[in-house]
Amino acid sequence: MEGFYSEWKPWPVSWSAVWIGALTALSVGLIISLFGLALGAHEASRAVTWKHVRLITLMFDIGGAFFSFVIGGWVAARIAGIYRSEPAMVHGAVAWLLAVPMIVAVASTGAVASLGGWYGGLANAPAVTTAGAAAAEAVRNSAMAAVVALLLGLVGAVLGGWMASGEPMTFTYYRRRQLARGESDRPRRVA
Repeated sequence: MEGFYSEWKPWPVSWSAVWIGALTALSVGLIISLFGLALGAHEASRAVTWKHVRLITLMFDIGGAFFSFVIGGWVAARIAGIYRSEPAMVHGAVAWLLAVPMIVAVASTGAVASLGGWYGGLANAPAVTTAGAAAAEAVRNSAMAAVVALLLGLVGAVLGGWMASGEPMTFTYYRRRQLARGESDRPRRVA
């Protein structure tokens, strides 16, 4: 590919927008989780096996993890004033990256229950357990739930940023956008 180049343009990050997006995601996640606690949805969040987890618990935990970051990514991209999907999605992802250490910090204080049962795997597991296999299974399931919640949060943040850009949410739009400006989708040759 020698002789070809692509024009590199940096995407500046609006850090104030990213901070506000991360704090928004945490706040919305807290509100959703507290609403679930008030309705009794998180009664079985600490179940040892998946078959003991109720449907309403899954709805609040999965919905809270996903939609809180959809809103956080949307807020980050809108405050930054971005109208292109790619940098808007990056702002949503960076807001998620900033929120993850905050969630881990909350988990290390033991207050992770206020964010829902899915983030319980981020809290330190005891090194020695007396319950044996049942405790090991609970730690494993809790860690798996935390991974799912974090990844759903990332997907939500990226989708929220994309929605905030206002561009159509199709994968072929990028190519059509480039062709509409009269540009080729092929790399340019350097003379």
